[in-house]
Amino acid sequence: MPRGIQINKNALKVMKVLYDDLDGEHYGVSLGQASGLGNGTLYPILDKLEDLGFLTGDWEKEPAGRRPRFLYRLTAEGIQAFQAERAALFGTPEVHHV
Repeated sequence: MPRGIQINKNALKVMKVLYDDLDGEHYGVSLGQASGLGNGTLYPILDKLEDLGFLTGDWEKEPAGRRPRFLYRLTAEGIQAFQAERAALFGTPEVHHV
């Protein structure tokens, strides 16, 4: 993780949801529900994590009968940042292999 970058506890909540299901399709509403964060907190966090290169996203392809959702996922750098931050806070060595 770049020096001087700090990830706050709400950003860690969002990253944990994504980390716990690396292959899942995560969109804003589902991330908000899973993390317990409201839109006013969630979307600035998503923007910050994307700016840092810790997550990426794209519009889903051809949803059935509804508007497309923007789907988020952790990047390899985001996985490493989450693991490092979690280990620093909790000493947890669990690792997902990318």
